[in-house]
This record gives sequence, structure tokens and C-alpha cells, in this order.
Amino acid sequence: MRSKTTIEVYAYWDELRGHRDVPARGQIEPADIRHILPDLFILEKTPRGEIRFRLAGTRICALFARELRGSRFDALWLGEQTTRLERIAGDVMAQKAPVVLTAAAIAGTADHLPTELVLLPLRSPDGSVDRIIGALVPLSRPHWLGATPVNFLDLGGIRVLDIEKTSPFLQNRPEISLPASPRPVADNGLAGAIRRVLHLRVFEGGRRD
Repeated sequence: MRSKTTIEVYAYWDELRGHRDVPARGQIEPADIRHILPDLFILEKTPRGEIRFRLAGTRICALFARELRGSRFDALWLGEQTTRLERIAGDVMAQKAPVVLTAAAIAGTADHLPTELVLLPLRSPDGSVDRIIGALVPLSRPHWLGATPVNFLDLGGIRVLDIEKTSPFLQNRPEISLPASPRPVADNGLAGAIRRVLHLRVFEGGRRD
């Protein structure tokens, strides 16, 4: 992970889960992470199977110059990537597997801003894992940031964190680079990514005790 914010929210999530695979959403206390709340979001899976923003921090909304609450998560991404991103978010919940994404935030026709996202699954009171707490953080501060809204995110790569092994905070590991558009027959979801590169590219996350 390259962003201090993504490291902090992962560490908080990891502490909350204790010896379980996923923490409960009711464990989250906003006061504990108030200094990074503007960069955080919560996704929920609706009864129709759509993945939408339940909450989005002020800096994330300012980045896109609009309120994101209630909007679809996949709507932030380039058109050919929407199915892939919905599948990745769904797999984070279904497989209880946290991931880190890198993406270029596209503003106007030429401005690309490197960003980092982390997606961390949460359990509801009924036992289902149907929420994600995440962060979206720019990795640089170009002169146009705050004046020109971001239109879309362009997915660059994914890191799957193995929560049972070692530290995820190494910055010198390779990530899984993803093609710009979905391949016709490949499984572009998180499960497919794990199967394709399990022996080399599953990132290790986890315990600090």
C-alpha cells in the first residue's frame, strides 16, 4: 500500500476483526477514524444485487464534484470496466477477501491522477457479508485538483491481501496488472485473478500479533 490512509483503514479493520475473518459493521466507531473519514466510503449490496454507495466522504465527493450516496459503485469507472468492478466488489464480500486497487482518475481529456483504493468486507447483524468499508485516495496533488472534477476511474491493477499471513504494507511488491477492457472468455473477477496468479501475486496481509 502506498497511501497512509489506506494503511490506516486496513489496520483499523484488521484490529476490529480480531481472530475472525471479517469484522461486524456495528463495530465501526467513526470517532476512532475521524481524521480519515473524508477519504472513506461504505458500499452496500442492495436486494437487487447492485453495489451502491451507502456513504461517501467529503473529499471523495469533492473529487467527483457530486454527492455519491446512493449511486452505483461501478458508475465511477470507464464504461468497459463497469462489469469487472461490480464483480470485484461482489467477490470481496462473497470471498471475504480485502483488495487494494490502483487506478487513474481521469479529469477532462488529458489529466490523469494516480489513486489507490482499498475494499474491506463487513458483516451485517444477520451474519451476511454485504457491506464494504473502503478508502479512495489520490497519490499526488496536481494543480488542477479541486478545480477540475474527475469524470471516471481507469483501473490499473489489483492486490489481493491474504489476511492470515504477513504484513501488507510492503511497497515493493508487484501487483496484478489488468487489461484495459474485459477479455471475452476470461474470468475477470477476483476469483479469476486469484486462480491465474495464486503462486506469485496474492498479497499477504494481516496479523500483527
